[in-house]
Amino acid sequence: MNEFVLFFRMDILSPDAQPTPEQMEVYMEQWQEWIEGIAAQNKLSEGGNHLLNSGKVIRPGNSISNQPYVVNNESLAGYILIWAKDMDEAVHISKACPILLGKGTSVEVRRVDG
Repeated sequence: MNEFVLFFRMDILSPDAQPTPEQMEVYMEQWQEWIEGIAAQNKLSEGGNHLLNSGKVIRPGNSISNQPYVVNNESLAGYILIWAKDMDEAVHISKACPILLGKGTSVEVRRVDG
């Protein structure tokens, strides 16, 4: 088995893209079901977290931006680590991620080298 990191991106800037408290409750239930399904297959590795919408980006020459890195209003919102036999299986697991039900979202799958 290989370890993969799943990076979750979403629109953290547009007010209309932010879930209401009611929507967030439903999303968290869907999220928990998805995570429990991965764990039930013994494919959930240790590590992962949601990230706050605030942050800084430091670039060469001591250039500092006072917000996280954002492209097309999408920014890193969290990550988990999973076990999969190969990239195809990791992508298959990722396709069921409930974050993909939202607008302006994505999941990036990367194999951990180590």
